[in-house]
Amino acid sequence: MSLGISEILYIFIYLIRFKTMNKDTVLRVAGFVTAFLFLQTLYFKFTGHPESVALFTKLGVEPWGRWATGVIELIASVLIVIRSTSSLGAFLGAGLMTGAIASHLLIIGIDTNGDGGTLFIFAIVAFACSALILYNRLDELKIILKLKK
Repeated sequence: MSLGISEILYIFIYLIRFKTMNKDTVLRVAGFVTAFLFLQTLYFKFTGHPESVALFTKLGVEPWGRWATGVIELIASVLIVIRSTSSLGAFLGAGLMTGAIASHLLIIGIDTNGDGGTLFIFAIVAFACSALILYNRLDELKIILKLKK
């Protein structure tokens, strides 16, 4: 099953309606949306799909960058759906998507291989969901990383 841009944007808009929903529910849904977006692209990264290879070649990091990104996305996907580690998964996810968004804006372009900007929009949605979790669970991340005494 693959979600289109309109479905992802609908879920995102639904998430930002904080005042009418339980905060923990919103953060859990945001985590599942982010994990779904990451997991959906893993097949392409790990199998060497031509579009994925072309994208990472354009970035100058093929194949190691593609594999490393896939591994980090897999780890972030697992961490972000587990309540006790969701802040760490969101931290990884936000970092990855910051790089993805910057890559699209500076090197790859928004419309990648004629996708109409779908990958770029997915990166923005995944970043926004990760940032939402991270913002609301920053104290937990500090404890996990032992930054707070």
